Formats: sequence, C-alpha cells, structure tokens
Amino acid sequence: MDYRKVQLFLAAARYGNLTEAAASMEISQPALSKSIKALEKTLGVRLLERGRFGVSVTPFGQALMEHGRVIEAEMRNAVGEIQSMRGAQRGHVMIGCGPTEATRLLPMALKMLSEQNPEVHVTVMYGLNEALMPWVKQGEVDFALSSVPARSADPEMVHDYLFTESATVVARSEHPLSKNKVVTPNMLVKFPWILPRQRELERLAFDDYFASHDLDPPKAQVETTSTVLMKAMVMQSDALTFIPKELIYWEEKAGQLKSLEATGNQWERRVGMTRRRKGTLSPASKLLIQAVKTVALSF
Repeated sequence: MDYRKVQLFLAAARYGNLTEAAASMEISQPALSKSIKALEKTLGVRLLERGRFGVSVTPFGQALMEHGRVIEAEMRNAVGEIQSMRGAQRGHVMIGCGPTEATRLLPMALKMLSEQNPEVHVTVMYGLNEALMPWVKQGEVDFALSSVPARSADPEMVHDYLFTESATVVARSEHPLSKNKVVTPNMLVKFPWILPRQRELERLAFDDYFASHDLDPPKAQVETTSTVLMKAMVMQSDALTFIPKELIYWEEKAGQLKSLEATGNQWERRVGMTRRRKGTLSPASKLLIQAVKTVALSF
C-alpha cells in the first residue's frame, strides 16, 4: 500500500473537505481525489462518502484511520530520528495539552526548548482528557500533558507522573468574601456558581465537598468546559468557580482573581504525561519531554 496515498486519505478524513485537505498537503484537489480513488480501488472498498458539504468517513475508512494515524506517527518519529543521526537538532512534535497544563507548564517548557533547540517545530492540540486520550492512542499526538491516574487501566498507555496540584474556590479580587482569611461552606452557598460539567473531576469534587458538610451542592448558573469563560464571568460578577489553582496563576499575579481558602477542601489532581506503550518517541519529542520534566521540578 502506498503510504503517500494513506497520508492524503488521512488529511481528507481530518478536514472533511477535499479542497482544504489538498491545500494542507500542498497538492491540487483533483490530484488528491485521484489518489484516494486509487486507494479505494486497491482496497476494494469505499473509504469516503462524498456529499454536498464535504466528505465523511465510512466504517472501512474509520478502520484505516485508526491504523493509519499510528503509522503516520511512527513515520514522523522515524524521520526525526534520522535527522538526529545526521546531527540535525530539528524535528516536529505533536503534543496534546489540557487547560491547566497550557497555563504555565507547557509555555515554560516550550520557551526552554526554543532557546536550546530553535529548529524543533511543535504543534499543540488543546482539549480535555476525553479527547486527549484517544489522540494519544491513535497516534494523533506523540504524548499528552493532562490528568493521569495513579494506576493505568489501559495496558496500551503509559503515564508518567509530574506533580500534584489542588483545586480552589476562585473569586474576583474585590469579591465580598475576598477579605476573609477562611470561608466556610455555608458562606459559599449564598453566591452564584460558574462550574465544570457534572461528569468532570472538579465538579464531582465540588459536589462531594458540600455533601461532606451536610449541604446540598449549589446549582450551577452556567456549566461549561471553557475555563476562559469561567474566569471571565467570575471577573465581572460576584459569581464563584471551582477549578485547579494553576489555572489562575497569571490572573492572581495581575490582581484580577483571588483564590479563597475554603475549610475542608482536600481536592487534588495528579498531573503527568501520557504516551503509547508501543510507540517510539522521536529525538525532538524526547527534547520536549525533558524540558517539561525540568520545568515541572519547580512546581
């Protein structure tokens, strides 16, 4: 099977649009279509369904995608290793990253990497764990920075622990509760809340916190996966939120948000790196991982 044809198919599957996929691969749209049709003829199945608004992947195409992404990742790493053997400190790293890790850990690691290895190119894909873990498993990213379990439940994945962080109640700097050294659950229930969705770890911990004090958890005025929206709404009102403290590092420094000391709050989260057990890491990926580990030592 022609690997280039598989690459072009993967691009079409990702974009859902042949014109955009062709542009990303720097070929013409007719040439991309011809390549995919040739691949379909070789396999004897239809990989894409063509429609008015683009293309969608068939079940046969989905099967090829799952294996093709892993092959693509391994080829990317092989090219990086060959470049390293030739003495070139360059390469391309695909990394997945969660909201907390994108606040300070990854930016500091990328700065360190760029200073020491300016020719290494990095692409960052942003998302929550529910998106990040499939990306790692399917080879969409070389590794991910996010929450990691104490013990892996998936034999195909390896989790490397970096540090433990805590969640906190967050308010605007001039909030009525901001002058209290300690706030109690009874004080917190009086205010509106902007919260993560119910199935997320922070929301479960939030509900458990109030239940442990024999109180009904406050209902969310707004539920969202966007930490940017949470912080923006808290800055503009007396609403509160409950998120990892690392997420407000820069806003606290700027005097925009404040972490409130809530009695009995013991929520913690393990932060680390996740990669495929059977996957190989390119020299460029190893350089970035080392930078991440070095930065994490200061947390």
